[in-house]
Formats: sequence, structure tokens, C-alpha cells
Amino acid sequence: MSLIEKVVPGERDADYSGVDKARVVEALARVLPAGALMFETEDLRPYECDGLAAYRALPLVVALPSTEEQVVAVLKACSTLGVPVVARGAGTGLSGGALPHTQGVLLSLARFTRILHLDPHARTAVVQPGVRNLAISEAAAPHSLYYAPDPSSQIACTIGGNVAENSGGVHCLKYGLTVHNLLRVRGVTIEGDLVEFGNHALDAPGYDLLALMTGSEGMLAVITEVTVKLTPKPQLAQCVLAAFDDVIRAGDAVAAIIAAGIIPAGLEMMDQPATVAVESFVHAGYPLDAKAILLCESDGTPEEVAEEIARVRTVLEQSGATEIRVSRDEAERMRFWAGRKAAFPAAGRMSPDYYCMDGTIPRKRLGEMLTAIQRMEEKYALRCINVFHAGDGNLHPLILFDANQPGELERAEEFGADILELSVALGGTITGEHGVGVEKINQMCSQFSRPELTMFFRVKGAFDPAGLLNPGKAIPTLNRCAEYGRMKVHDGQLPFPELPRF
Repeated sequence: MSLIEKVVPGERDADYSGVDKARVVEALARVLPAGALMFETEDLRPYECDGLAAYRALPLVVALPSTEEQVVAVLKACSTLGVPVVARGAGTGLSGGALPHTQGVLLSLARFTRILHLDPHARTAVVQPGVRNLAISEAAAPHSLYYAPDPSSQIACTIGGNVAENSGGVHCLKYGLTVHNLLRVRGVTIEGDLVEFGNHALDAPGYDLLALMTGSEGMLAVITEVTVKLTPKPQLAQCVLAAFDDVIRAGDAVAAIIAAGIIPAGLEMMDQPATVAVESFVHAGYPLDAKAILLCESDGTPEEVAEEIARVRTVLEQSGATEIRVSRDEAERMRFWAGRKAAFPAAGRMSPDYYCMDGTIPRKRLGEMLTAIQRMEEKYALRCINVFHAGDGNLHPLILFDANQPGELERAEEFGADILELSVALGGTITGEHGVGVEKINQMCSQFSRPELTMFFRVKGAFDPAGLLNPGKAIPTLNRCAEYGRMKVHDGQLPFPELPRF
């Protein structure tokens, strides 16, 4: 039994077994140019998963449009035939959000790679969804501007995927997530209608559908164009590295920095196994005897940076830091951050496989969570290295396992589920920036009540009445929650109408 069959019984709650591949190929061949449609197994294999490689499924066909008109035509054809559609960017997502549907079309936006317009005076850029995150900053650099959200995968991940998952990064504490750095998103509904959310002004009339679209995981519309805000490059940036002999003290220091009214440009935490892993990989200069380290960055004018660094140092000293270093130049600052950004590839050097989790908890509970994870390591007999966007409580435990060893993958999944359940119990959420996809769909039953899940389905139905866009993702049915055995009770009321079977 494949993992997708095990994790998603029956693959999808709705029945698409009547989809005729020959009819789909014929319909799409009429609206796409030569070379833009793939349906042979060897051509489909590269699209069978996203960054969560344990979940795999072959799509029926892969469509590679290069214009918005072609996207409209593909979606109209799929709507008419009742064929599911899964939109895909670079495939760097870590929740199975771009996992293909075996009876559906994988709609790749990989050919939408143009920066359409960059306005340094308005500090905006209009880009297609296949533009890489880092490419926006590279294009804006001659104007002393950059795009602030910086996921660790920014060299490869695309802006369309960033919008779909509401991605963050190490500097999201001060500069916000993707949703805080957008002005407008243009897309196409499953019925082929063009829609726009937000506009180029600072505000838009009506409901804030831009925020609704951001983080919707490809379930409401297919993104074809994005207008992002650009941020002026700071005159100076310095990074403080603080070492602690106890993870609880390090977690408390994070809360103390925020409580002091300091909002750093970045505030990251790594435990000792993580620092040991990355130090041998990138030689960042981390103290290997520390139980945890914090990276706290300040940016702005030289005067602002000097004042904030002094305040941060005082808080760290009061919080029990055993060592404090301030980057002396840009090269050292980049080395400090290189270690943090290399955590994922470093984990890949330590273990044949790793499972990257993503939950968010209140900052003051960071130490408590790390202590609990240490107990879980004993429970599941698996190692875990921890890197956190500590400033906003977003944790990324990396559970190390070997899929070739019987039972280890299953234990890694159970380990991850325990972390997510604890995140909810501590007053947090099951995701911070990776999305729900198929990975966390069971924990949605713990996070949300039945009435809340109903409203999610109603929003989905308003945009996609037939439930063809990315079906089976993000929102669990009541049947799934009943099988999982967990459901948040809303005001003690359990009677509830059945949800649509998307």
C-alpha cells in the first residue's frame, strides 16, 4: 500500500473514477500548443510529489500553459469534463499541497517566469507566479529595494506558491508574511473567469478577499499574476549570536526580547543538535557546546542599529546568555545566517530522510515545547533537530529517520502528529507557513470546530462549487474527523449538518 493510500483513504472523498483520460487529453490538446501537454508515465514522474516526498501520486496528465488565455482554456475544459485540477509552482512546498490527483490535471505554472513591471517610485513589482522569490529582490536591487519575505527555499520557490501557502521566512517578524507584502493577486476560477483581489492602491473597496486568497492553497483560484510591495534596503544590518546552556533560558530570552518592546528584523533559535549539524556543513562559527543559540538581527540606520543592539544585549545578559557575539562585518553576518538557512540540507547529510514539521506556539512556550520534543525522541526512538522562527513562535522540528527501515516512516509521522497536537494544546496552531495540504489535514480536526469547518467549506463552495480545485486538501470532512477520533467541540454543540463531499 502506498503512503498516499494509507494517509488519505480512498484517496479523495469525492468520486472521480468516471474521468476519461482520452477525453481529457483530446480536450486539452485543442487549447494548448505542442509540447505543453504530457500524459506518458515517464513524463509524469517528475510531478508525482512536492517537497514532502513521502507522499506520491501520478497525475492523469500535466498541462504546461504559458499564457493566461491558455490557463483559462484549460480550466474551462476541466470544468466542463468535471476533472480535478491541482496547480503547481516549483514544487518546494512541504505539506503535500501540490500532490497530484490521480484522476486529475496537474497544472504547472513553471513557464510564467516574467517580471512584468517594476516601479521603484511606487515600490511595487508586478510578476508572474513562476518568478522565483529571490529573483524579485535581484531585479529590485539596482533601486536599493528588495522583496522582504525570505523563505529558506527562496532561491527556488516561486511567488505563486508563496501566495498559495502564505510563506514567511527568517525576517517575517519585522516585515511580515507574504500576505503583508502583497497589493494585488490576479487569478482564474475553475469556470475560467478572471478575478482580481486587492489593487495597486493601499486599500481596496469591499471585503478583504486578498487576505482570503493568500494561504488558500490553490483551492479557490489559479494565480496568474501578483503585485508585491518592495522594501527599501536598510543602511546597516547586524546580527547578534547568543549562546545558552539551557533551552528553557533561550526560549525565555525570546519572550523577554519581545516583552521589552524590541521587534528585531529576525529572531531565530536553534538547539544543539541543529548547530552541530550545520557547523560541519557551512562553518558558521557556532559555539558547539551551547544547548541552544539565538540569532537576533537589527537593521536600519547605524544609529538605530547601535541602540537596538545595546538593548538586545542587555536583555540577553539578564536572560542568562553564556556568550554574546555581534557580527563585525557583512561577511560575518551572512555566515551567521548561512548556518540557519542551511539547516534543512544539513539534516539531509545526517540522515537518509527527514520529516520537517511546521507549527506555531506562543513564544513563552518555546522551552516547554523543546523539552516535550526531547521526551518524544525517546518515545519514538528517533532523533530530532530543532530550528525555530522563534520571534513569532513558528517551529520547524526536523525528525530524522530512514524510510528503508521498517516502521521508521510511520513513527516519524506519529512523532510529527504529536508535535502538532501539542502545538494546539499550548495555544498555537498546526501550521505557520507550510500550509495544511494532505500532511496536516487530520490535525485540522483538533484545531477547528465543526461550525468552523462548515464555514471553510462554504467559502470553498462560493469559489469552486464543484470542488474541482485541489480537492481533498486542507479541509477535512466529518467522516475523516470521525475516523481520526478528534474534533474540537464548539460551545458543547455536536449536532451538525454533513459537509459537502469535495
